[in-house]
Amino acid sequence: MSVVVRKIEISRLPRPSRVAQAFALIAFAGCDVYQPATAVGAPMEHVEQATAKARAIDIEFIEIPAGSFLMGSSSSDPDAQDFEKPQHQVTISKPFSIGRYEVTQAQWEAVIGSNPYTRDRSNPYYNLPGMAARITRPDHPATVSWNDAQEFISRLNALEGHTRYRLPTEAEWEYAARAGTTTAYSFGSRVADLGRYAWHGEDFSSGGSHPVGQKEANPWGLYDVHGNAWEWVNDWYSPTYYGAAAQVDPKGPATGTERVVRGGSWHATSTSWRSAFRRDYAPDYRGISIGFRLVMESPGAD
Repeated sequence: MSVVVRKIEISRLPRPSRVAQAFALIAFAGCDVYQPATAVGAPMEHVEQATAKARAIDIEFIEIPAGSFLMGSSSSDPDAQDFEKPQHQVTISKPFSIGRYEVTQAQWEAVIGSNPYTRDRSNPYYNLPGMAARITRPDHPATVSWNDAQEFISRLNALEGHTRYRLPTEAEWEYAARAGTTTAYSFGSRVADLGRYAWHGEDFSSGGSHPVGQKEANPWGLYDVHGNAWEWVNDWYSPTYYGAAAQVDPKGPATGTERVVRGGSWHATSTSWRSAFRRDYAPDYRGISIGFRLVMESPGAD
């Protein structure tokens, strides 16, 4: 898998706050605050190419080849839920690139101009003692609503004059997360190994999100596909959609009331962190544990 680094010039965006500029420079100029690649031996292009003078943010993408895979869970899987079935073959007919990391608060603030936690929350957990201090950090995932994610994507596309950035479809997300595996997780089926790959199972009194990219990557080089933050995908949710899903580039139901999230999060209420597990939330739901990662389509796809 090859790495593509997209540099977004902050000077071309609507002028962010001083705090936003500071977060962007700290996060992408190779400072100690943001060092996910150092911890896991990943390429350091984003450090080498970003400098304080450039005033730019880098977003790393992994190029994903076209291919086919088994989506969902087998009926023989004792942990599988009905909404993960039936397992079915899906073909992704075109290559695409997907974010190596979940979008961070620094990236969000550099584009939008304010930290995501300045927006109202749909639950009270951000106001728990110590929670804001633990999770309001530039290198942590930007936890926002599906609608918020669309706002971020719209601004990026306008900045570059195309429509290549978007959320992954649910099928693309699982294809990239599985990375050629057929096991419960991208690393196998041993729950005992989950801690090497995922922030998970924490409580609300002392837990919280973590800097992206600190755990081990999946076989295709993606970080935090299990845990840290749930990830919005583009699809509407239906518990019975798999039975009628198109097998080539499925895009989910045509309509719905809730969107799909994948991957699980840092806290114990996530239920499951398995590759096939899916959950639904209203598109305007803005909690403290649902973020997103970007897809970048190949040139000429839009």
